[in-house]
Amino acid sequence: MRALPKGRSQAANAKKSPDTAGPFLMKGASSLATLRRAARVCRACDLWRNATQTVFGEGSPNAPIMFIGEQPGDQEDLAGQPFVGPAGRILNEALLQAGIHRDEVYVTNVVKHFKWTPAERGKRRIHKKPRYSEINACRPWLDAEINLVKPQVLVCLGATAAQALLGRKFSVTRQRGEAVESSLAPRVMATVHPSSILRAPDHATRELQMKEFVRDLAKIARLVRPPK
Repeated sequence: MRALPKGRSQAANAKKSPDTAGPFLMKGASSLATLRRAARVCRACDLWRNATQTVFGEGSPNAPIMFIGEQPGDQEDLAGQPFVGPAGRILNEALLQAGIHRDEVYVTNVVKHFKWTPAERGKRRIHKKPRYSEINACRPWLDAEINLVKPQVLVCLGATAAQALLGRKFSVTRQRGEAVESSLAPRVMATVHPSSILRAPDHATRELQMKEFVRDLAKIARLVRPPK
């Protein structure tokens, strides 16, 4: 076996990730199904190493509303579908209360692999916020989804998605529900991530936060439907 050159380690010779998903996108991809297949083998960052699978977006290819969250959670990672865990159930309930049909919606995340750390006790996998380098590496997939779906309204769920798309100074707390000028879609806004409602300290707070979330979604519903 040939010795490594002096000053170089075995790790230094390891193949590095390309830093962007761009090389994994199929040129001229004309459908979400094509993008989804290509994303299965994405190695743009190291998150794929500890994830079960890529979790691509899901919904109608002609959906007027696109919701963008942070990343798939534990249940999404196992199922291979976005927003099927506890936060997804909150989103579905809020959509129902706001009068938005699920076939009007496309849901996805800024990061397509589950980033986690093991719990101190037991076998639970605890969500860990993705780094900006990981978000940027995954950005070509999201841009391609937006370009194909062409939503009338794009909604960022939570601070990670909002700051990734609208700038690091964007504050969901101060600007939720407000229209934001952007080239991403005709109408862009942000609201809380449904997982934040799950973290409410008590039942009364959770109910209040749910009402506020539904109110934001009802505003979105009015944007895609002409007044009667």
